[in-house]
Amino acid sequence: MTKEGEVAEQGSFSAKDYHDPPPAPLFDAVELTKWSFYRALIAEFIATLLFLYITVLTVIGYQHQINTSADDCAGVGILGIAWAFGGMIFVLVYCTAGISGGHINPAVTFGLFLARKVSLIRAVLYMVAQCLGAMAGVGLVKAFQKAYYNRYGGGANKLNDGYNIGVGLGAEIIGTFVLVYTVFSATDPKRSARDSHVPVLAPLPIGFAVFMVHLATIPITGTGINPARSLGAAVIYNDEKVWDDQWIFWVGPFVGAAIAAFYHQFILRAGAVKALGSFRSSSRV
Repeated sequence: MTKEGEVAEQGSFSAKDYHDPPPAPLFDAVELTKWSFYRALIAEFIATLLFLYITVLTVIGYQHQINTSADDCAGVGILGIAWAFGGMIFVLVYCTAGISGGHINPAVTFGLFLARKVSLIRAVLYMVAQCLGAMAGVGLVKAFQKAYYNRYGGGANKLNDGYNIGVGLGAEIIGTFVLVYTVFSATDPKRSARDSHVPVLAPLPIGFAVFMVHLATIPITGTGINPARSLGAAVIYNDEKVWDDQWIFWVGPFVGAAIAAFYHQFILRAGAVKALGSFRSSSRV
């Protein structure tokens, strides 16, 4: 016999109880009175600072190596840069998920807000903390390596030569869709209950999503998919071309996050509810 509240899954294993968490309130002023909320803001700030510090250093180090070496294969290459971004997201999401949810990206926060996973107050202040953390992280890179920082473009995102605005915007929309869709899928409580016999470390697929998107879009835009990352580098580097293209790295990620939230919440999850109801009905016949 199964424990009370558990559903037998075709006799092979038992799934955990599943309760869909209630939607977050739109406005929750009570959050402002809790230390856990401010601790989460600090965690988002520090995580984004570390993310930008390590990744921008990697980009600048690669640029220095290819410009000072006769070897065309010098440096970590695009593959290494992609690993730096994906690996840091894996590490930082793993470290901060239990404190703030490990967003480290305004687009992820925006998508979760649209899905009613976080309140408006939390979403806005998370984005502020992330952007300030990004500026601080890039600022540290410039402080430690000012000559190289200015010489090699500051790790700033911009539309690369040979690509038009439509291609760059599309790359950011689709790339962010992949990331935010992965976040929803990896953290879906229904999936965790249904596949409880297959443990999944959520930060791992999220980090791999960032890695794969960077491989595809570094040649186009340098890969934004994170407005805080793009803004932090733009503020510290302060280049006209970077500022002209900055809107791409906000509009693209926010549109991609909105599409991912709609797709997961209103198409995939709605379809899952109908399928589960149909399965239960047929199993009782």
